[in-house]
Amino acid sequence: MKQVTKGQWGGYDTYILHSRELEVTLLPRLGNNVISLWDHKQNREILRKPEENDLSYYLQKPYHFGMPLLIPPGRIRQGQFQFEGKAYQFEQNAAGGHHIHGLHRTQSWCVSDIEEDEEGCAVTTEFNTADDPRWMEQFPVPLKLEMTFRLQDNRFRQTLKVSHQGTARVPFGIGYHTWFMIDGEPGRWKLKLPAENVYELNDELLTSGNLLPLGELEALNQGLGLQGIKLDTVLRIGDQQPAEAVLTRDDGYVLRYTADQEFFRHWVVYTNGTADQFLCIEPYTWLPDGPNLGKNAAFTGIITLEPRQTIAVSSSLEVVSPEL
Repeated sequence: MKQVTKGQWGGYDTYILHSRELEVTLLPRLGNNVISLWDHKQNREILRKPEENDLSYYLQKPYHFGMPLLIPPGRIRQGQFQFEGKAYQFEQNAAGGHHIHGLHRTQSWCVSDIEEDEEGCAVTTEFNTADDPRWMEQFPVPLKLEMTFRLQDNRFRQTLKVSHQGTARVPFGIGYHTWFMIDGEPGRWKLKLPAENVYELNDELLTSGNLLPLGELEALNQGLGLQGIKLDTVLRIGDQQPAEAVLTRDDGYVLRYTADQEFFRHWVVYTNGTADQFLCIEPYTWLPDGPNLGKNAAFTGIITLEPRQTIAVSSSLEVVSPEL
């Protein structure tokens, strides 16, 4: 069954991609988020799904559920930065007067295409930043964003195409704040995430620009057990290392989360206290507070969009059930 159907969540239309293995629910009109990823074989929810009675909380903090898109990701000191002589001021929406997790929240995207074929199904959505006055006040850059969600058997892929429709060079960064359920059983799970360094954070959780050794987190390169782990950590992926996080349960169940190696060199791992119900795995192109670090793009990952330039970045999730 490779098809797209429509549903409802909180009074908003959803689009549901179906395969024999998975069911993916999109919420285009509230931030274009993937709010559910149901595993038919395991009969379990893979993501932290918002309940409909959580609508008011979801509207306040949509990045606490599903696979939300962040433009740009992470914190920015006082919400301020400069790029090529131009000053930008983002909303100060975090502790200490800082900004966190970008301008993209609950904007309404429109569905522009639906595909169903023998191999899988897909939904494409679009959003123009020029249609959002609050966005343009903070980042007066007309961008056309186009996201294609494709489900094929046990593999789900997101491809974001960004088209710069303005006349000046601008900095750009994206990330995903993906909430994986570990079902209150952290002792059953391990995370493998190739990394070479930790980015130092100050007491306000802002990056300093200094790189630290992995220390005990060296185990991420082989597989770090999640029992008793407490993390809010920014990791640097080496130039020759894959941009891939592999979450494995002790029965051989595997969630393989992969991003474009060219762009996603920074990953955040967040447990929201000691790991229990979920683990947040966050691939970033842009290092948090990157524009204020005085480092080059090779370090910060800041993408410079040229006028009329279009880029495409992809990420994917493969779900592998254990052999019976």
